[in-house]
Amino acid sequence: MSAVAIVPARYASTRFPGKPLALIAGVPMLRRVVEGARQAKRVREVIVATDDERIAEACREFGAPVAMTSPDHRTGTDRLAEASRGLLDAIVVNVQGDEPLIEGFVVDAAVAALEESPEAPMSTLVHRAEPDALADPNRVKVVLDRRSFALYFSRAAVPYRRVAVGDAPLWQHVGLYAYRREFLQRFVALGEAPLERTEALEQLRGLDRSGRDEQIDPPGQPVPIGLWRDGRDRPCLRRKTRRRLPPSKVIEDQDPRLADHGTV
Repeated sequence: MSAVAIVPARYASTRFPGKPLALIAGVPMLRRVVEGARQAKRVREVIVATDDERIAEACREFGAPVAMTSPDHRTGTDRLAEASRGLLDAIVVNVQGDEPLIEGFVVDAAVAALEESPEAPMSTLVHRAEPDALADPNRVKVVLDRRSFALYFSRAAVPYRRVAVGDAPLWQHVGLYAYRREFLQRFVALGEAPLERTEALEQLRGLDRSGRDEQIDPPGQPVPIGLWRDGRDRPCLRRKTRRRLPPSKVIEDQDPRLADHGTV
C-alpha cells in the first residue's frame, strides 16, 4: 500500500512570520522536518505543500519536492488535501512543519495503523500523559477504547478521575495524522463540526462525521517547536525532549542543537 508524507508549510504566520525557515543551528527548521520524515520506511516520498515562493525556493535548494497550493487555505489539512489530489497514494501523512526532531518511526507507526486496520479512515499518535499536561489546555488529551480507537479528544483532563487512582490510563495526543486519501478529500469538504468548533480541535471532525480514528502509542514522540518570549521580549524557539525509556520511564532533556534559540 503506497503512502506519501506531506508537510504543509505557511510563511505568513501572525505569531511567527517565516517560522518554517527559522534557523536551528544554521539549518532551516523545515529542512530538519523533511530530513527527519525521510527516515520513514513506509512512505515513498516527503513533499512540502506551500503557497509561498520563499519556502518553495528554500526546498529546491535542499532537494525537497514542492507542491504549490492556494493561499486561501484556513488550515494545514486543507493545504494537505489540495496537494494530495493529483497523487495515487492510498495513504497521506500530515507531518507538522514545526517538529524538526521528528523521526521516521513515528511516521511509520501512523501508516502501519491504517495498513493493519482497514476499517479506520485515519490514524494519529498518543503517548502516556504527563501529570502536568492534565491541566494544560495546549496539550490535548484523548480517551481510547479497548481496541485503541479514539472515543474523544479534549483540552480538558479526560477521563475525569473521581477517585485519586483509576484503572483507565491517561493519554496525550501527538499532532501527526495519516489519512486514507479518499477520506481526506471528504474530510475537508465537511466543514467544521460543533464539537470541533467548541474545543478548537480539528480531529473531532473525524469522530463526529466519520466514525473511527485509530490511535497508536509509539515508543517515543515527536517534539514540536513553539513560540515563547525571552527576558528581552524577543521571539525564541523552545523545545522539551521527552524520551520513552523502558519500562515507561519518561525523562526530560534539552537538545544542544537549539541552544542558540533558547530553551525552557
